[in-house]
Amino acid sequence: MVSVSLGANKYGKAENRVVRIVRDTPRHEIVDLNVSSQLRGAALADSYLTGDNSKVVATDTQKNTVFAFAKEHGIHSPEEFLLRLSRHFTDEFDWIEGGLWQAEQYEWDRITVDGRPHDHSFVRSGRGTRLAVVQVVDRRAHVLGGVKDLVVLKSTGSEFSGFPRDRLTTLVETDDRIMATSVTARWRFLPDAVEAGIDYNALYTEVSGILLATFASVHSLALQQTLFAMGTAVIEARSELAEVRFAMPNKHHFAYDLSPFGLDNPNEVFYAADRPYGLIEGSVVRDGVAPAPEAWTDLPAFV
Repeated sequence: MVSVSLGANKYGKAENRVVRIVRDTPRHEIVDLNVSSQLRGAALADSYLTGDNSKVVATDTQKNTVFAFAKEHGIHSPEEFLLRLSRHFTDEFDWIEGGLWQAEQYEWDRITVDGRPHDHSFVRSGRGTRLAVVQVVDRRAHVLGGVKDLVVLKSTGSEFSGFPRDRLTTLVETDDRIMATSVTARWRFLPDAVEAGIDYNALYTEVSGILLATFASVHSLALQQTLFAMGTAVIEARSELAEVRFAMPNKHHFAYDLSPFGLDNPNEVFYAADRPYGLIEGSVVRDGVAPAPEAWTDLPAFV
């Protein structure tokens, strides 16, 4: 006889693309989010085990709620919008014990016409994608912010040497290399700071700037060292943050061998290799804060 039981589960409506235009004045504002809503609760087990849908808040209802709330409440920041959604579903339906709400925010810049930013015409900006998460576990909310696809490169100020060698080691040590990566960073807010209120938009702008400035200014002996320096700078600057987690693939650039053509190449011409790549992950945690592993449930892997 084989015995099975239902394991961890959640369900919802993924990737609701909601664009909110604020047109209170002739100068419009735009907020562009990709929102996913998923619910959890012990009462939902019957939908898996017997097909009983009496406790299933339809995924279509979750989708409609996203768009209705965008109209009724606006979207000041993705974190606040997700918190509002989480509180609605866990308060309105008492058997919903928690869930996972995620958002990506796509940034738009105003088009400049005759030297002036246009009131209602925009162009997509290309510097990273903002991330927000609200995770509710046992009716306790955890809020995370973040950024992904923040592609950065420094043409010098990076080296890599001193690593162990064996018969299969071919990598040449270097004291001057290109270092490039695509930063994914997620930061967890302290619960007390969330309760007190946070200007999430201002914090995102500041943290993004700190990440870039630290990457640029630290003379790097390894991408791992740069990762820790970036996280440390963010934690030191913002008291609202408990920890920052990173995933940073090393986007390798190799100096191309031009000697067959009689040409010297003093680190000027490179081949950009997309794979395989080194994948560096790590976290920087404020000393003394309580861990919250449940905040990271079902999110992309970080160590």
